[in-house]
Amino acid sequence: MTPHHPDSAGRAGRYRQQPTGYRAFLPAPLPPDPPIRLEGQLQVLLSQTDRALGRLDGSVQALPNPELFVFMYVRKEAVLSSQIEGAQSSLQDLLAAEADLFGDTARPNDVHEVVNYVRAMKHGLARLEDLPVSIRLIREIHECLLEGARGSHLTPGETRRTQNWIGPAGCGLTDANFIPPPPDDVPEALGQLERFLHEADDLPTVIKVGMAHAQFETIHPFLDGNGRVGRLLITFLLTESGLLGKPVLYLSHYFKRRRAEYYERLQAVRDEGDWESWLAFFLQGVIEVSAEATETARRILEMRERHRFQITDELGRVAGNGHKALESLFDRPIVSVEDIRKVTGTTYPAANNLVARMSDLGILTEITGYSRNRRFHYAPYVRLFLDEDWKSGS
Repeated sequence: MTPHHPDSAGRAGRYRQQPTGYRAFLPAPLPPDPPIRLEGQLQVLLSQTDRALGRLDGSVQALPNPELFVFMYVRKEAVLSSQIEGAQSSLQDLLAAEADLFGDTARPNDVHEVVNYVRAMKHGLARLEDLPVSIRLIREIHECLLEGARGSHLTPGETRRTQNWIGPAGCGLTDANFIPPPPDDVPEALGQLERFLHEADDLPTVIKVGMAHAQFETIHPFLDGNGRVGRLLITFLLTESGLLGKPVLYLSHYFKRRRAEYYERLQAVRDEGDWESWLAFFLQGVIEVSAEATETARRILEMRERHRFQITDELGRVAGNGHKALESLFDRPIVSVEDIRKVTGTTYPAANNLVARMSDLGILTEITGYSRNRRFHYAPYVRLFLDEDWKSGS
């Protein structure tokens, strides 16, 4: 691991005794002083990160419709990021909720949180067109995230007015692992973070993003949802900077896989000023996740071509409608016969026949077991986004 700066005491901030006895952490403004040492292992990782991001960007741009790939990744990130916070819903649950498969009764309780995450992500990406990454945008995202979900009573869109803390379930201020700044210090800390994001400097963008994520998690400005907002911040900053043409890099998979180290590295920044080790960990995540997403993009392209060939080869006169149906599945992987009828503009019996033939080819799979109101799943596509590390209940 990269050795951190020898003069690191108080480099990330300091603990301050509060009137009631606990010690809260006040983060120092970014960039750190002494500055980050971009040498040795960090320099090597930075070079590898640039190459990995370039390969990912090229792979995504080569897809016939990159937006559909992006949306599936947003869904995957929504599930993973929510699972880190204790949600149990899987990608299959989210897709089923979008297809209204549950009705009003059997829907898993926490799938609403995942649906909100997708909404928050889409809202943030749309807002980036006319609003920079800022406290205002962060508050909007937070409001989207908590609306009507667990934690919605905890002032969505508003920074906290009471002290919070981080630690095992049931712990209090006296035995917490970490206590963020008191509420009166939060506005200034967020203001300093915003100034850092828009300051002209010679720091590599991905280094600034890594520092911004750690600083946001240290400030912990909300009563709930800080982890999810902080992970969204990574994607928004990478997209806003132009480092990625499409928002397809999501680190929740990496953070979940190495959760203990993630928390240890963040805490070492606060306690020891060890920014270098945190940044090495962060860059390693960007490299690994970029490689995974690049491979997924390649496999999607390969699978699409295989299914297009099957449709052309096997469906004869209705191959044209088969291709229309196939393309729609990249946007909505769970469909009804009525959905396919709308996409193809044919009669219901013709759409029903097309669905049956695509099922025979293994492209669609019936998932309800009903004789009416059936739903069909584009399983080969969804499977590309599933990973045994995080797949839950599917």
